Amino acid sequence: MSEYFTQQRIDQMESVSVNLGKRSYKIVIEDGLLSATGRLVSKLSTRKVATIITNTTVAPLYLQTVKQSLENLSFKVNEIIIPDGEQYKSLVWIEKIYKNLLCLDLDRNSPIIALGGGVVGDISGFAASTFLRGVPFVQIPTTILSQVDSSVGGKTGINLHSGKNMVGTFYQPSIVIIDPTVLKTLDPAELKSGLSEVIKYGIICNKSFFSYLLEHVEKALSLHPLTISEIIKTCCEIKADITSRDETEKGIRAFLNFGHTIGHAIETLTHYAEFKHGEAVSIGMAAAAKLSTIWGYTDYDNFDNILLLLRRAGLPTELPLFSSMDYVDVIKNDKKKAGDLIRLVLMKKIGNVFLEAVSPDKLGSTLKEEFKLK
Repeated sequence: MSEYFTQQRIDQMESVSVNLGKRSYKIVIEDGLLSATGRLVSKLSTRKVATIITNTTVAPLYLQTVKQSLENLSFKVNEIIIPDGEQYKSLVWIEKIYKNLLCLDLDRNSPIIALGGGVVGDISGFAASTFLRGVPFVQIPTTILSQVDSSVGGKTGINLHSGKNMVGTFYQPSIVIIDPTVLKTLDPAELKSGLSEVIKYGIICNKSFFSYLLEHVEKALSLHPLTISEIIKTCCEIKADITSRDETEKGIRAFLNFGHTIGHAIETLTHYAEFKHGEAVSIGMAAAAKLSTIWGYTDYDNFDNILLLLRRAGLPTELPLFSSMDYVDVIKNDKKKAGDLIRLVLMKKIGNVFLEAVSPDKLGSTLKEEFKLK
């Protein structure tokens, strides 16, 4: 354990708070924080038995650091390693995780620690929320996408063949531990994918942050330390504020789905094999911005600026050429639908979005006529 992370240093550490009454928790962000995992988790758990769930990509890089940190604080540490990929966020693999957990000496005070990106966080959180009807949960996100978005807010879930995240829970972590230095080993394509969720925050509620990204996107892509720290902190503050005001997505939290309805449809139609999550969301955001202009809610300057930033981040913006009915049929099964209508997050301008319920026929005809789909 690095002497830098003494208990006094941890107690004084700057953090972002998610205020949810008894379920409130902190997001701590600092370089090298993986080595402080033991001290951070020991303050939360009365039982010195922890289970780390990670994947085959992250395990060789960071599992030993986290494990050693816990063992230094007298934890018995179990490991569950799953394959890397969205297709493993499934019923088959959640059952395998349950079977592993049943073989361990766990009780309701034994934390599950997610060490990885969004897939690891989602499936680990779902396991933590349901195993023994709920055990403590710790998020240690290792991708930019999970650090700025999926690790915060308590959404957990797994995919079904018919759609993404169709089974899940709202289950808040006890703490989110973010170490920006782990991004140095992130595949460049994953970094670009994660910046899609970063851009989303600028579009939905913070025009000045959107402008900041336009000026600093190249620095973000090169992992400039101050730029990355500013991006992570800003996104976490926005997500924490929205979650604190609307934990279970009854109102403004739905704005975080900008680009996701069509993005999830792209992932489903391509069987999670062609596009990374952030890439699909990027295409979905471009489509949502274009729909907003076509239907008269915003002007083309906003649309053009969004396309400019997405493309400067190296992200795709063109819909894959499935038929309009293929898209509509998948979207009609989306968990966020409203009766027979499809709920879309659309925009009035950058920093100002709203929810609109549209008919499948209206969406289908627009996709066919304006997006040149079959």
